[in-house]
Amino acid sequence: MKTSTAPVEYLFDSDVRRLLHPHLPASITDRVIMVEGKGCRLVDSNGRSYLDATGGLWLAQIGHGREEMAEVAAAQMRKLEYFTCFWDFSNDQAIQLAERLAALAPPQIEQVFFTSGGSEGNDAAIKTARFFHYVKGEPKRTWILSRRTAYHGLAYGGGTATGYDDLAEGQGPHLPHVTHLTPPHPYRSSLFVGQDPTDFLVNELEDRIREIGPDNIAAMIGEPIMGVGGMVVPPADYWPRVQQVLRRHGILLIADEVVTAFGRTGSWFASPDVGMEPDIIVTAKGLTSGYIPLGAVLVSDRIGNAVRGFGDGYPVGYTYSGHPVACAIALKNLEIIEHDGLLAAARRTGDFMYQLAAPLASELDIVGEVRHAGMGLAFELVTDSLTRQALPQPNGSIADVIREETGVIVRVSSPTNLVLSPPLVMTQEQAATAVTAVASVLRRARSDGGLA
Repeated sequence: MKTSTAPVEYLFDSDVRRLLHPHLPASITDRVIMVEGKGCRLVDSNGRSYLDATGGLWLAQIGHGREEMAEVAAAQMRKLEYFTCFWDFSNDQAIQLAERLAALAPPQIEQVFFTSGGSEGNDAAIKTARFFHYVKGEPKRTWILSRRTAYHGLAYGGGTATGYDDLAEGQGPHLPHVTHLTPPHPYRSSLFVGQDPTDFLVNELEDRIREIGPDNIAAMIGEPIMGVGGMVVPPADYWPRVQQVLRRHGILLIADEVVTAFGRTGSWFASPDVGMEPDIIVTAKGLTSGYIPLGAVLVSDRIGNAVRGFGDGYPVGYTYSGHPVACAIALKNLEIIEHDGLLAAARRTGDFMYQLAAPLASELDIVGEVRHAGMGLAFELVTDSLTRQALPQPNGSIADVIREETGVIVRVSSPTNLVLSPPLVMTQEQAATAVTAVASVLRRARSDGGLA
């Protein structure tokens, strides 16, 4: 792979001066400037090669640098680069992608609204849920139920639903009528001691609904499997029982599948695998494998017909909704995922990766638990395995060491987990390299977060 022709010093100085980076403490002045990628490999501006075990941010399903994606984009740009999908305007690529998504989605899902990404999608889903109840004559239904350690983006609505206080600090009043429940993470909660976790969580849900008033609640939003929270797979009876409560009270269910959809867990959608039958599904990331920004909010006919049939129509819209180039890229991306058998590959390689990683939970006192679903793997880091006291990683220090020493890119998440979410095209040899790199550094880690 080639490297950038721009001077490295110029890129570095300009980045530090001009770019605002999400979640980057001012104390960190270093930069890793990527200039090229192919498959699961990346190259930075200094010519160093890395193994991408994060997929950027949970995406890159089909890998980096696929020529056929560039060809599809160029062909569509020559034909029609953009026109709006507001009002009665549309385009052939948006229509074809909507049909494809409806065919792949769970059977209750029939209609599609396009966004530019997951944060927009979660905002749109919250607005849609509230508007649906308004249209149905229940305007008091405005409350949204979410969960602590949930991640629903950092826009206004989804950012309020996100369950991390530090991500909301210093930003003034947030979206009203949002409340957070306990997440289904048995390892990390002492609340479940001596009782069944799902019993506790369902009782808490019932209590919160009574407290707020069932006629005041629009929807509950939740990830089928909590990705940023550390690949937290809920107990098998969690979502079915939660859903029973919601239905009994007329509360909609929004599945945030921004991370999990399009193969990350080994299925097109994770919702059915965990017993969810959502009214609304939010997607992005793997929809285009990151080749261009695009998201899709999928809804049932009951929701779609109601919100499109009231007054002047559906009151949610973004400039790039149904962007024809983005939709053409998504169609090609979904074709590649299917043609290359990447759902099965995610399950096969993900299981292999987990089998290599799981023994570290008993081998190393610093690893409390290893969790996985498809091509998502998390190491829960603790000060020791008996107390389960969390081991925070300020500024992603262990991940930084892994990258610098081994050239493998992983991430800190939640913030006590090391997470791997590689492209679905990762080979077993590359997966073994990634797990070995993590293990080599964790074997030297101390309970204070330092390295021996």
